Amino acid sequence: MTTDLNSLIDAIAGTRILVVGDVMLDRFIHGRVDRISPEAPIPVLRVQRETAMPGGAGNVVANMVALGVEADLISVVGDDAAGQELSRLMLTLNGQRNSLLTSTNRPTTTKTRFVAGGQQLLRADAETDIPLSDADATQLLALAATKMPDVSMLVLSDYNKGVLTSEVSAALIELARAAGVRVLVDPKGRDYARYRGAYCVTPNMRELADATGIMPADTASLVATARTLANCHGIAAVVATRSEQGMSVVPADGAATHLYARAREVFDVSGAGDTVVAVLAAALTAGADLVEAATLANVAAGVVVAKVGTATVRPNELRDALGHAIVAGPGSKSVTLDQAVEQVERWRRQGLRVGFTNGCFDLLHPGHVSLIAQARAQCDRLVLGLNSDDSVRRLKGPARPVQNVTSRATVLSALGDVDLVVTFADDTPLTLIKALRPDILVKGADYKIDDVVGAKEVMGWGGRVVLADLAAGHSTTNTIERMK
Repeated sequence: MTTDLNSLIDAIAGTRILVVGDVMLDRFIHGRVDRISPEAPIPVLRVQRETAMPGGAGNVVANMVALGVEADLISVVGDDAAGQELSRLMLTLNGQRNSLLTSTNRPTTTKTRFVAGGQQLLRADAETDIPLSDADATQLLALAATKMPDVSMLVLSDYNKGVLTSEVSAALIELARAAGVRVLVDPKGRDYARYRGAYCVTPNMRELADATGIMPADTASLVATARTLANCHGIAAVVATRSEQGMSVVPADGAATHLYARAREVFDVSGAGDTVVAVLAAALTAGADLVEAATLANVAAGVVVAKVGTATVRPNELRDALGHAIVAGPGSKSVTLDQAVEQVERWRRQGLRVGFTNGCFDLLHPGHVSLIAQARAQCDRLVLGLNSDDSVRRLKGPARPVQNVTSRATVLSALGDVDLVVTFADDTPLTLIKALRPDILVKGADYKIDDVVGAKEVMGWGGRVVLADLAAGHSTTNTIERMK
């Protein structure tokens, strides 16, 4: 099975899927709590940074795009600032494949989470669940009709915010069935009649109970309940997600399959259901049967809950989780910027201090080792920024680097004091520093703090800048001269 799943991951790229449903803006406001308000017994959040990303159906699309799926989105936003921001985010994520209709009679669904010390203090929702107007519904269905012939699956991402009304859902499923396109539904509410004719629905246990009036007490009752739901509404199968117990694949007829949870650690379950739906749909479109697709989706869920916030999963992470990644030895510490940002967030949630230093690190010598050791002594986890080959040539001349970036990253990753290596193409690591927001920035003592790139930014968010002692008589340039 595992080897087949690795092949399946490769087959996902390039598949075509249409997602229709409730799109929303997920906003995260991060800060620090040092005191209780004198006005009321509540914490005072000192805001340090804000992030925003697509949620709901937008997060389903984000997960598909991360896997290489050609995903189209149809949804509705409000005529407001949040709608404009969400449209910009989706344009960056997925180019012109999105059709976000602007409605004048409904706000953009926005969920704002306030976070300190890795914990959510509060979530504030701005939303409405009023049904789409007849005009908006007609426009949405017309768009779906134009896209349906070019896709292999339709995903309905229903958050019960008024986009997927009973009439709209039924019409979309009819359009899909007429085009020979299977329909996968992430459902909400009690009325599953609106999903009649869908290939598969993916309720969690609470949603299954809401739809049937029965909270399954054990595996046998879960299977019976899910099968009754499927047969009542002409649905071919139910994939019930069961949180820490994994998921169960229950066809309307035939044997059920139960998959155990694959999470090694859980930091945040935000958007995990979106990941399951995205991977399940992508795998089915790539040719998997339902059990194979659910197995891969179960693995993806275990990956994404170990991340922070509304997150996605990438093909290499799925391969790692399956245990069949290409092992690059210590060089596996070398990661992309996105992966580094996610890992740094996980460390912060564990209360760990993150340090950063950077350089070309061409022909590693004792001076480099001393700098890295001093940097690691200042923090719990150390990230190294590594200049790309082109960047080194611009800084050091056309004869450098002596070792290419892959070799340099592999050597640096072998050091026990190094936790991550991130390559950057600019001449300075400022963009990298702003993205990672380290607690401690370390450079050699031949700099003054005011001259250290990123010092102002790090101190601005409450971090420290440390100047490390230099090991005299060591440099890559001198080493190269002696070799000559």
